[in-house]
Amino acid sequence: MIPTLSQVCCLNSPFDRDLEDFAGAGCESVEVWLTKLETYLEKHALKDVRYWLEKTRLTLRVASFQGGLVASQGEARREAWELFTRRLDLCRELAIGTIVVACDVPPPLTQQTIERLQVSLTQVAQEAGQRGLRAALEFQSDSAFGNNLQTAAALVGEVGSPHLGLCLDAFHWHVGPSKTEDLSCLTAENLFHVQLCDLADTPRELARDGQRILPGDGDMPLAPLIEHLKRINYDGCVSIELMNPQLWQVPALQFADAGMAALRRMLEQ
Repeated sequence: MIPTLSQVCCLNSPFDRDLEDFAGAGCESVEVWLTKLETYLEKHALKDVRYWLEKTRLTLRVASFQGGLVASQGEARREAWELFTRRLDLCRELAIGTIVVACDVPPPLTQQTIERLQVSLTQVAQEAGQRGLRAALEFQSDSAFGNNLQTAAALVGEVGSPHLGLCLDAFHWHVGPSKTEDLSCLTAENLFHVQLCDLADTPRELARDGQRILPGDGDMPLAPLIEHLKRINYDGCVSIELMNPQLWQVPALQFADAGMAALRRMLEQ
């Protein structure tokens, strides 16, 4: 498994500072936060990104995240798909092999919505495949459909493309309707990315993204998840993803040091 840090954990830090500080903490793999990269490119060029990658010897392995693809309609759908294709092209330019796509289905749920979701996922796989990339579907615990690991795995299996797999976000796995036995749906072939975090003394019904903390610092049952990753010989990225506004105030280097230490403890236990 590849210990990875997500840039969203340091949302207030500039893109290039993230890379420098992550490398300073011994990190070798980064999950790009796409809006941060796009903001950087408003005033810089791709050659500047490549300069920092060469200087820090970091690899951008995963990009997060693209929403609005699977169930949107009309103008919102057109805008989401145009953004997605631009982001796929950007990932190809920077050799970012995997992009995370949200399974964000709003209520009310209808049969037409489910059919639109299935068609959309096939199109996601095709667009990614045409560029030699992979799309990782992340189930969302508050989605009207595809809010658990079992259903997300079934959706990916129905498409049957090597360019569409799963992103397992431990937060959504824990707070949503997924069950520990759903881990059996994960294989080395369909699991493209893993995101870890933790929660402390928080009922699942009240848990919010902003309460995420470092894995191992809370009481989420992460051990069965890590054990299953080892059992299937998963060799992809395991990232820390925290959308905690309090942690955004922490300097990137300080977060990176703590994050890498937490990942090493989790993956070695």
